[in-house]
Order: sequence, then C-alpha cells, then structure tokens
Amino acid sequence: MKLKVNAPLDPGFMPMSVIYRDFEAAVQAEGGEKLVIGLERNNGLTSVFTLEVFKDGTGHDEENHDFVERIVKTLLWARGGYKIIIAGSKVIADRIKEDYTASGIRAFDSKFMSEVYERPFEVIHTSIENAPVTNEKAAPVGRHLDGCRIGFDAGGSDRKVSAVVEGEAVYSEEVVWFPKLNNDPAYHYEGIMDAMKTAASKMPKVDAIGVSTAGIVIENRIMTASLFLKVKNENPEAFEKVVKSIYTDIAKELGNVPIEVANDGDVTALAGAMDLGDTNVLGIAMGTSEAGGYVDGNGNITGWLNELAFVPADFNKDAMVDEWSGDYGCGVKYFSQDSVIKLAPAAGIELDESASPAEKLKVVQGLMVKGDERAAKIYETIGSYFGYAVAYYSIFYDIKHVLLMGRVSSGEGGSIIHKNAQKVLAEEFPELAKKITIHLPDESSRRVGQSIAAASLPNIEK
Repeated sequence: MKLKVNAPLDPGFMPMSVIYRDFEAAVQAEGGEKLVIGLERNNGLTSVFTLEVFKDGTGHDEENHDFVERIVKTLLWARGGYKIIIAGSKVIADRIKEDYTASGIRAFDSKFMSEVYERPFEVIHTSIENAPVTNEKAAPVGRHLDGCRIGFDAGGSDRKVSAVVEGEAVYSEEVVWFPKLNNDPAYHYEGIMDAMKTAASKMPKVDAIGVSTAGIVIENRIMTASLFLKVKNENPEAFEKVVKSIYTDIAKELGNVPIEVANDGDVTALAGAMDLGDTNVLGIAMGTSEAGGYVDGNGNITGWLNELAFVPADFNKDAMVDEWSGDYGCGVKYFSQDSVIKLAPAAGIELDESASPAEKLKVVQGLMVKGDERAAKIYETIGSYFGYAVAYYSIFYDIKHVLLMGRVSSGEGGSIIHKNAQKVLAEEFPELAKKITIHLPDESSRRVGQSIAAASLPNIEK
C-alpha cells in the first residue's frame, strides 16, 4: 500500500480510511450490491450505515467479510448496541454472526455489549427490502447555564466539583482520591456525596446536577467504568446495587434534584464546542487509553458510545493486539501512551521494562525536550496514524472540528502529531482538509472547564 504520508516507524501500516476508499472504488468499478447495517441499543434506538459490497459468488467473499467485519466493529464501538441487523448478503451476515458467537473472534465484544445493555447479544439477517431504519435521539444536553448548578468531574486520581450560578463558577475544588483502588462502594458514594454537599453549601439552592464521568453511561446509569472496576470485579453484587445508580441515588438524597450524567469524553467535546462557539466537534484524548466524545450539528450529545479505543485504525492483521479485547489494529495501540511505548524499539529507544507505562512515556517526552530525533520520529508516526484516523472517523461522524488532547499530545511531541495529522489531510484527503480543522488546545487557554461544562448538562424545567 502506497501512502502519501508514511508512518516512518511502521511501514506495514494500512490505514482504515485508505482501505475504505480503495474497497469502495473497487466495488464501484466491478458493480456491487447494497449492504445495510443496523445497530439497535437502548429504547429501540437504532443507528444505520449503508455501504456497497461485492456481489455474492463473484470470488470476493473473503474480501467482503474482512472489510465488513471491520466496519461492524467500528459501528459497534462508535455507536453501541446489543443487536446487529444486516440487510442484504446472507453470506456476509452468516459470517458476522459466527464472529460474534461465544467461540467466535469477537466473543469479547458480544459479551461486553450484552453486559452494557443488559440484553442478550444477537446478529440477525434480513432482506434489503426490510432493512432497518434510523431511529436516533440526540439529547439536547448541555449549554444550560441558568440557575444554581453543581458540576462534578470524576477522574481516576482526583475529583473536581464546581458550584455554578448563572454560568459563573462561584466555587471550585479539586480533591485527590483513589477510586480505582477501592472495592467498597461506600468509599465512592461518600466521596461523591461530600463533593456535592460542599458545592451545595456555596449556593442558596441547587437547581440541577451535571456529572462528567469515565465509563459507559446509559440513561444516567454507570454500566461499566475504570473508576469502579475494583468494585465490579471484587464485589459485583455491590456494583449492581450501588454503583450503577450511584449518581441518581445521590441526586435523590439531595432533594430529588434533576441530574444528567455523561461520559467524560462527551463532556470534554462539549466544553470544546462551548469554547469554539460551534458544533460538530470530535474530541480525542490520548492518555492511558484513547478517549473520545462527540457533539453533533445541533450541539447535542448523541448517546453513542464513542469508545474509539476499540475502533480499528489499522487493517494490517499483523498489527499489535490489544491485550484486553484480543483484537488487532485498534485505536488504543495508536493513540495512547501504549503507542509511544510500542514505537520506541523501532525508533532505537530502550525503555526500562520494569517502569510503568506513564514513566516510559515521560522518558520519551524527556528525550523530546532535548531535541532527540528518535523521539520526534515516534510523534511523527503517531501524527500519520492520527491524520488517517480522522479521515476514517469522518465516515461515521460529521466533523468540523477535532480537539487533540491528553498527555501524549503535550509538549513539542503534540505539535509534531498535530502538524503531521494536518499534512495527511492536506495531501491524502484534500476535500476533508477544507472542511475539518484539527485543534491542539493549550490547557491554560481553556475557558470552559470540565466541571463547569458538566454543570451545564441538565435542562431545568421551568
């Protein structure tokens, strides 16, 4: 595969955006057939994606499967769902169904989604005439600044809370805590409640509460989150009874206050959209993993999962496998500290195997400060990855702005990532370069903080 902007330390890189473009061009040249993929999630909400594939029986069955499998995987983690509906080719549908069985290559994904949506996972086939139809409901969440509000931001190492009156933070505090180390839900409940009560004491009343939290949130309930992983793994009954409804229960205890809980990636995108004064914002944070969030053309949070760490970035089957999901070429190994560590040997940088991932990242960042060309090649490679990924994400999201954030993007390394990603768009996808702007926000210039953006989530009924 010949790319216009190479990933210098990864000659085998096969970006999904180019694979998609080439596949669709090949199908068009030969003459294909329509395939419609639907994903049903909570409350019957359904996302639909349509593409062209090679006709059955034309010698392209394996090619069709390998391509569609990656698209289904992308849709599953970008949108979410417990039911995949494939309209069109039964050959493709049967293969995908096999992939998502308990013994299939995507057993992890089907089990995970079944737990998130509390429904059995299934893949069904239907005719193109009975193809699923879109049923989306983007909630008009956020940008509400009236009244007296609490904004809470639950992080892995600290928790932040703000008391916000008519859009102005009259009080903010940041408290160190250790949610990932505690399996007692009381620790989490008391910590969150203490923050809420502190903020409430700084205002004459509490009209609403907005929460930004890591993890997957469905209808204000925590379905899974790294913050509560120790509870889930070691005290699953308490996770079901206490953690899933922890925020709504606290809101009830504080006087049945209206509450809105959202994924922290979405709230970050919302904060960016509020700063930019615009919509169609995709936020990507490169940290321990890859976090994503999206604000649509109406300025709304969509209710999609946006778990981009598990969305494929590389079509190369020899690409690095994620230890958790067992899948290859996914975003977590391309847009996180894992990517820096993965590329270090190819750059000729030896890292202490006994060091933590965060410590290894700091070593490479330290070399970057000294102007080390080997470190620069790492960031140049990640920039190439990112530019091609933005082009791929644009197939599934209507994007005007991309916010590049997270500790991997800090310092001069972040500037190299930013510059090379823009170069990819300009040279490989010039039509996208005219439409999409990639921003590398300076943290100190952010006017809308995470907890303040969280406070704006609920709409106060008049």
